[in-house]
Amino acid sequence: MNTITVEQIPAMVGSEIGRSEWRAITQEMINSFADATDDHQWIHLDPERAAAETPYGGTIAHGFLTLSMLSTFAFEALPTVEGSVMGINYGFEQIRFMAPVKTGARIRAIFILSDADIRPSGRILATYDVKLEIENSLKPALTAVWKTLSILERN
Repeated sequence: MNTITVEQIPAMVGSEIGRSEWRAITQEMINSFADATDDHQWIHLDPERAAAETPYGGTIAHGFLTLSMLSTFAFEALPTVEGSVMGINYGFEQIRFMAPVKTGARIRAIFILSDADIRPSGRILATYDVKLEIENSLKPALTAVWKTLSILERN
C-alpha cells in the first residue's frame, strides 16, 4: 500500500487513485453472507434450482455482498494519507447494481477520486466514483459514488 501526502491530493482529483486485485466470489462466501444477513433467497443458495429456473446458470451473489466487498477493496487499493489515524465510511450518494455476479466470478474495484474536501479540522472528505468490474463482462456489477472521511493526527 502506498502513502500520499495531503498536499498531493488536489492534483489527484479526477484520476484513478486505486485498482484492487481480482477476487473470486465463492458459494461459501455467499452462504456466509446469507447467514449473516438472514437473506436465504434460493437464487443465492440453491445451485440446482438456480441453474434450472434462472437465466444465470447457477447461483448469484447478493447485491449487498458485492457492495460490502468495497471496504476490503478500498483497504487493498487506496493509498493511505500520511498522518491519517483512521478512516470512516461516510456513506453513498448513489449505488446502482448493474449486473449479477455469478458464483465463481471474479470481481475488482476501480476508484476514481472525484472530489476531496481538505478541512482545517484535520479531516479529509473524499468522494470516489467506484466501478466494481466483473472479469470478462462488459457490464460492471455495480457503480457507486462513495464518500469516506480520513481523520488526521493533530500536531
